[in-house]
Amino acid sequence: MRHRPLSRLALALFLALPAAAPAFAEASCPAVLNQQFKRLQDDAPQNLCQYAGKVVLVVNTASKCRYTPQYEGLEALYGKYKDQGLVVLGFPSNDFGDKEPGDSKQIADFCFNTYGVKFPMFAKTSVLGKDANPLFADLTRTTGQPPAWNFHKYLIGRDGKVIANYPSRVTPDDSKLVTAIEKALAQQQ
Repeated sequence: MRHRPLSRLALALFLALPAAAPAFAEASCPAVLNQQFKRLQDDAPQNLCQYAGKVVLVVNTASKCRYTPQYEGLEALYGKYKDQGLVVLGFPSNDFGDKEPGDSKQIADFCFNTYGVKFPMFAKTSVLGKDANPLFADLTRTTGQPPAWNFHKYLIGRDGKVIANYPSRVTPDDSKLVTAIEKALAQQQ
């Protein structure tokens, strides 16, 4: 079969496709995830759009809090469900009772060495009030519920919509949280 040369218009459209691809990728990222934060371990910027299409559990964390042992449960949740599409995102914060006084290296070392945390962790940030990072500001606006203490949890569905939020006392193995995660994982985008 003989191929005909492309017209100027067809050639221009063909050449424009690669440039249009990133715009499509950004357009498919839910607004709540269309944000960038520095990773805890190396301060490298990381765009949350890479988690589009996943079920996301966002948690504000602290190393010196009575809820700190929840790191173990969060890591267990992540390990159990990550292959099904769950990602846990940890955001260390010193907003409540000076429970996260350390710097990034101290926090990263503590999380990994004490609890074996492998889920994505981000640089220490504010999660409350006018100083809240944009993700927590969006989550608070959407749910009407700001974090009241460390280890507050927000569950985001595959479609980028916030499903629910859970106070600190709701542990990672709590049946209502686990049931909500399993239900969200069963949903297709």
